[in-house]
Amino acid sequence: MRTSIWLVRHGQTLYNLQRRYQSYSDTPLTEHGQRQAAALAHRLRRIPFTVALVSPVERARATAAHLLAGREVPQLEAPGWAETNHGRWEGLTYREVLARFPGEAQARWGQGIHGRAQGGESLAEVVERVGAAWADLLRRYPGGRVLVVTHATPIQLLLCAISGMPPANHWQWRVDQGSLTSLDVYATGTIMRMVNEVPRP
Repeated sequence: MRTSIWLVRHGQTLYNLQRRYQSYSDTPLTEHGQRQAAALAHRLRRIPFTVALVSPVERARATAAHLLAGREVPQLEAPGWAETNHGRWEGLTYREVLARFPGEAQARWGQGIHGRAQGGESLAEVVERVGAAWADLLRRYPGGRVLVVTHATPIQLLLCAISGMPPANHWQWRVDQGSLTSLDVYATGTIMRMVNEVPRP
């Protein structure tokens, strides 16, 4: 028996376009992001999903709406698959962070996976959260076809866990906006069917 998981990163948003830190903020999909979501929907149109787990932000919900239009697939809000909380860096560019909070930025990067923006999460905390969400998915939907509409960091951290890479190296996995990553999970291990496939909008 296998469990098939289809991990989708949401389409491009205004903050993505402006290269701003984005976690809990609800910025809309751009026109390009809408086309990316439509292309993903076309790519996945023949997959009979058991359930859809959707990060609780508008960009994920809007992407999922494209993917599930006309389908009777249960859709559940899934906080475990949310993006890293950037705290007070939310909505800022990297240059703006360096200008406003230089000491905090230096401390965050100096502390590795345990560093955090004020009011935000550390990467270590996100590792635990995503790991718990992954274990819950496998427990609840064995043998199913599960759609997860999420963000870059949760997908990168999951790929690290599966491949045995340390989470600090998560940046080595490229996960583009509007991309698809597919995994088949067996009792003996996990097969990566595809990583970061980007259907042409």
